[in-house]
Order: sequence, then structure tokens, then C-alpha cells
Amino acid sequence: MMALADQQIDFPIIDSHIHLYAASHLKDLAWASTLPKDHVLSCQNSLDEYRAATKSCRNLLGFVFVETDRIAGLQDSEWDHAIEEVEFLTRIKSGTPIEGEGHTSTDKNLLLGIVAWAPVPASQASLETYLTRLNTTLSSCNQQTLLKGYRYLVQDKPLSTQLNPAFIQGLQTLEQSGPQTFDLGVDFRQGGHHQLLESIEMLHTLSSTSPSTSTLKIIINHLCKPNLHLTPQETPSHPDFTNWSTSIRTLASFKQTYLKLSGLFSELPSQPPDSPTPIADLVAHTKPWLDVVFAAFGPRRIMFGSDWPVCNVGGPGREKAWGHWVEFVGAVLEDQGLDSEGKGRVWAGTAVEGYGLDVDLGTALVGRVRG
Repeated sequence: MMALADQQIDFPIIDSHIHLYAASHLKDLAWASTLPKDHVLSCQNSLDEYRAATKSCRNLLGFVFVETDRIAGLQDSEWDHAIEEVEFLTRIKSGTPIEGEGHTSTDKNLLLGIVAWAPVPASQASLETYLTRLNTTLSSCNQQTLLKGYRYLVQDKPLSTQLNPAFIQGLQTLEQSGPQTFDLGVDFRQGGHHQLLESIEMLHTLSSTSPSTSTLKIIINHLCKPNLHLTPQETPSHPDFTNWSTSIRTLASFKQTYLKLSGLFSELPSQPPDSPTPIADLVAHTKPWLDVVFAAFGPRRIMFGSDWPVCNVGGPGREKAWGHWVEFVGAVLEDQGLDSEGKGRVWAGTAVEGYGLDVDLGTALVGRVRG
């Protein structure tokens, strides 16, 4: 398998899922204090580092930033870190970096949109207060259109969080607030099958209580983190595969759902930097799962995402992981037998549609290398 520098993807690429934080932000991240100091995530992962990771990809149009799970809660006294994260992103977009944040004035064109944290299960009054504060922050630098959606991670939350009436009401409030996407982060392998079952019941409830004209899009992260610890031989008959598959098909039956092809390196066996797992082996390992995903969602509702820098966890090191993921996705699209239109959807088109990005892919396609 040729390196990314030698084998370019012949389509514009939008990375629909990355995280960014400067070294000074580590103290504000909910998960950072639990990591060893030499962990690949226990250091700055800002735009300087992302540019270095993606430097050999000439077709990258930009990315969607997804909130990094900063320390936050449901009370208005617990929102400062989440708002500070949005302020950091507005500085990237306006090309006004603060020294030490890891970005330059030329990086603004890469940032296509943000998925901000929101306290979804808070009371309606509290959520509306938060949204007002968020909008004020964006308006103060004329960056209201930067906001493309919201996320409140449920993968580490208590049982039945998604079924709480306040959570359902919160999603309905978000739908009415402007950006009409919600990133759904659940974890089948570590969180349990019940998380997917709750997502399904939550979507049924939304469908029955919202008008038929509902426009809230649910963008599912990381294939719901399937149990890729199983070997390809174990997978077809294992309960984890059959339960996950049934739930994925049901989630896909809701037409407002999209799915990110992202986040699998941290679920797969680790890859040493000096010997990355061959792409063909990665495709074979994940094929049963990805066959289900493509049959259920089709390329029109699947979008490419790298989950950088988390792809460095399990991936073959900071220098290679992003490019190795891109090669893997390219090989998956070939294995799935997609035509040019389908590949274009996964690489960029679905993200543009799902998040409502202001990107003219028709113009971008003019420069596409044609095979």
C-alpha cells in the first residue's frame, strides 16, 4: 500500500470530526487529568500539529471542530470552560491568534464550522440562557455562522440519560435555536448495548412529539464504537455483532440520522509507529461492521472524519495516523464498490449537507485529479 504522499485521494476532503486544544487548555479538559503525562493526548494538539499531520494531503478543504469535553455541568456557573473553547475557535476563524495557542492567521480558512458543547438535559430556562450566552460570544466577533451544531456526550452519562424528558425537551430547544444538528456520542463496547437502545427510543420519542417537519439532524459519531476487539472469525456469530448490527439498522431507519466513518483506530488493536497494520488487514478486520453500515446508511448519509488527535491513540503515531486513516477509508470505499458520486459523498458531500457548510464543492471539484 503506497503512502498518502504517493497515492492522493482524488476527491476534495472535509474532515468532519477533529478536536483542537492548546497546551494551556489541558487543565480544562474533563478527561486529561486521568492520562499519563507521556500519553499521546497529554500535550498540545492544536492547528500547528494538525497541519503537520495532514501536510501531505493536497485535497483537504478544511474541517469541522467538535467540542473536546471540557469540564462543564448543567448549572450556569459551570459553563465558563465551554464558552472559552468557543472564544478560542473564534480567534482561529478571525485570524487573531494569541501567542501559545498553536495557530496562525492563515488557518482561518480551514475551520469550516464548529459543533459546540451544550447542556442538553438542563432545564429549558437554563439551556436557553446558555444558548443566549453562546450566541453573544459568537456575535461579539461576527461569527454566528460558525456554529453548525451541538454535542453533549452521553457515552459516560448515567443510565437513561437520553430518555430523560429534559433531554428530549433540550433537543427540541436546540432544533429551534438555529443550527439543526446534534452529534450523538455513544459507546457500544464500553458503555453497553443499552446506550444504542436508548438512542433508538429517544429518536422514537422525538419523532412522535415533534412535528413531521422536524429538521433536527442526528449525526452519529464513530459508528457507536463497536467491539472491534473481536477477531474477524469471532465477529459474525458474536452477540456483540448481532446486537450492534440490529441497532445500527434501526438507527438508520430514522431518515434524519447521519453517521461518521471515524474513530475506529482507538477501538482496534494498537499499531506501532514502526510497523503500521497493513491497510488490507484493517479492511478485512472491519469489513463485517462496515458492510452493515454501508448497507444501512449508504454513502449519502456517511461522512469522513478522522477523530484527530484521538486517531493517534491506537494509530501508528502522530506522524502517520491521520494519513493511515485516510488510506484506510479510501480502501474501504473501494471495497464497498462505490462509484465516484458515492465516494465524493463520503469524502465531503455528506458533511456539507449534514452540517450545512458554506463550501462550493462544484468549484472544488474543478481541481480534482481524475483517474
